[in-house]
Amino acid sequence: MLIHPWDTPLDDEWQQWLATHDFGQLAVNGLPGEAPYVQPMHFVYDPEPGTHGEIIAHLARPNPLWKAVEADPHVLLSVMDDYAFVPGPWQAPTDTPTEHGVPTSFYAAVQLHCTAHLVDDPARKADLLNVQVGHFQPEGGSAPAAVGAAPYGRMLSGIRGLRLEVTEVRAKFKYGSHKPQDVQERTAAGLAERAGAHDTAAYAHHLRRRTPGPTRA
Repeated sequence: MLIHPWDTPLDDEWQQWLATHDFGQLAVNGLPGEAPYVQPMHFVYDPEPGTHGEIIAHLARPNPLWKAVEADPHVLLSVMDDYAFVPGPWQAPTDTPTEHGVPTSFYAAVQLHCTAHLVDDPARKADLLNVQVGHFQPEGGSAPAAVGAAPYGRMLSGIRGLRLEVTEVRAKFKYGSHKPQDVQERTAAGLAERAGAHDTAAYAHHLRRRTPGPTRA
């Protein structure tokens, strides 16, 4: 992923963004002669002060990627959202014909390089599940997972837990913050008027990154 200086995160921008984006794709190197595995999954990110943090997740035991993870625990979790297509006319400078504007994409992306640690102990798997349910279902309503206890105890053998130790982070917030002021204003107006499925989030990022703020990390 190419990251230009103007697309780098502001201070703890990627951590704040990741706190509200908890679905991504886990990429695992394939075994010899095989393509890489790419697994969509929900996850919980634990920032763990002083480190890059940790990812908590689980997958079904029959999942074919386990042998590949065991062979090479170096994996990558890719999270991407808040994207929008930006038409060429919005990007044309004032002294340029609108049809000469160059279309582009806006998006936020965080790529977490990780070392995978597999969790097979039933009690530890139950703990992982309870952390995940607590994150995704804070209102409660489900029984806690516990070894030998109904209703989830008997299901623990059907999953494997994942703790992904984050070793490197690459983050990009591509929202045209390097463009001339007139282009930025036209783009903001276009996003607001179009108001598509992802335009509201892209518009908010575009405005936020245009305003004076913390120095870039």
